[in-house]
Amino acid sequence: MNETLKVLESRRSCRNFKPDMVKKEELDAILNAGTYSATGMGKQSPIIIAVTDKELRDKISEENRKIGGWKEGFDPFYGAPVILIVLSDKSVPTHVYDGSLVMGNLMNAAESLGVSSVWIHRAKEEFESEFGKEILKKLGIEGDYEGIGHCALGYAAAPLKEAAPRKDNYVYCI
Repeated sequence: MNETLKVLESRRSCRNFKPDMVKKEELDAILNAGTYSATGMGKQSPIIIAVTDKELRDKISEENRKIGGWKEGFDPFYGAPVILIVLSDKSVPTHVYDGSLVMGNLMNAAESLGVSSVWIHRAKEEFESEFGKEILKKLGIEGDYEGIGHCALGYAAAPLKEAAPRKDNYVYCI
């Protein structure tokens, strides 16, 4: 089996990360892969915000926790030291699909480099709030963006589970 197919079959969501920062060259490669995702009509509607600053990462985690309704002290990013936030330009009809493909590329590229990942939701709510709008303002990002997801990255603190068997009725051929 070729390496790409092995990565697609082996990637699993990680919910227990080591605190070690992702190596810069690995992070750069993962980000680059995200920029090569397919997008509707090639419009490249998504943007990626790479958060490696622990203080900001923790603020985003706390905001996400509040939106999710979890008890104080819970980290919805499971200790991952890096958060890649994918947003897409709402004026592009395919923006949600485009951003979802970026998320997939980020997670699969991470897997190919031995970096674990998990897709965490609630980016939409975060970036509809003043909290998220302030982040965009500080970065000088203008426009009407919708949060698609957070790709939490890091090195797994424990082995990941094996894939569940695929269901029988997953594919129908005509």
